[in-house]
Amino acid sequence: MLSPELLTRAIPGALAALELPELGAAARGKVRDAWVVPGGRRVLVTTDRVSAFDRVVGLVPYKGQVLNQIAAWWFRQCEDIVPNHAIAVPDPNAMVVRDAEPLPVEVVVRGYITGVTSTSLWTLYKNGVERPYGLDLPPHLVKNDPLPRPVITPTTKATGGAHDERLTSDEVVERGLVAPELWSQVKRIALELFARGQRLARKRGVLLVDTKYEFGLIDGELHLIDEMHTPDSSRYWLAESYAYTREHGGEPEHFDKELLRLWLAERGLTGDQAPEGMGALPEDIVVRLAMHYVAVYEQLTGERFVPAEQPAGPRVAAALRAHIRQSS
Repeated sequence: MLSPELLTRAIPGALAALELPELGAAARGKVRDAWVVPGGRRVLVTTDRVSAFDRVVGLVPYKGQVLNQIAAWWFRQCEDIVPNHAIAVPDPNAMVVRDAEPLPVEVVVRGYITGVTSTSLWTLYKNGVERPYGLDLPPHLVKNDPLPRPVITPTTKATGGAHDERLTSDEVVERGLVAPELWSQVKRIALELFARGQRLARKRGVLLVDTKYEFGLIDGELHLIDEMHTPDSSRYWLAESYAYTREHGGEPEHFDKELLRLWLAERGLTGDQAPEGMGALPEDIVVRLAMHYVAVYEQLTGERFVPAEQPAGPRVAAALRAHIRQSS
């Protein structure tokens, strides 16, 4: 837990010395602590507890640190487009953020037609769904094709373990989920963020395939909230691998959470059949996942990963130490 002293140094101005009552992890999601600052406003300390599959809950070693640091890095790259909720990153595994009123809609921007889940754009398209997400898509697309231009596929925020509800852009306004002018602003900003993300990722030899953005209001002003362009909120491919598969066939090398989704799907472990907790996975896949997240961090940011914690399990620790030594 972050101490009041550390937070005081991290946040401009003095803290009111009141910690809000402790809540259970399930109720709080990614919020680890909540604090009241002068004027009665809250700041939150967020960290990532959920692994890279809907029903696999636990911690991949270093995953929270990677997600936190990548999100902070991307916030800095895009802060001229839209303000974000981050205040400071005093802990490698946590971020201090402003409390926001989240919009009830998550914005998914897609640059390619792909995916393996029942709600993916590719699955809906290949199964003959007319105008998936209200989109008019060109005929004869094949899996992993680039779209003529990025498209927005909004969903409601999942609650109570339920899956997100697919929406069209018109339904967002018609159902009163977001006011028309605000929704137009959200769509414009989301496409700007995606274009910036694609451009910067490509410079690092990575393709930003699709991503999820969450927005919220702080004092009536639109802010980007939650994580951004992480391997859990985005789909990435290695550019070189994608170019090879376009010529020779096959699947491009995933640089995101799809690695675990595909591993589970190959074994018929999907939906309710997915194992509960990282302890239910073989040690070799846990090692692969941990090294995978570290590799994403280093490729995107161009910075060497410096672990701030000891991962669980001697084999995981040994494998990661060897990787870190090789990259130093």
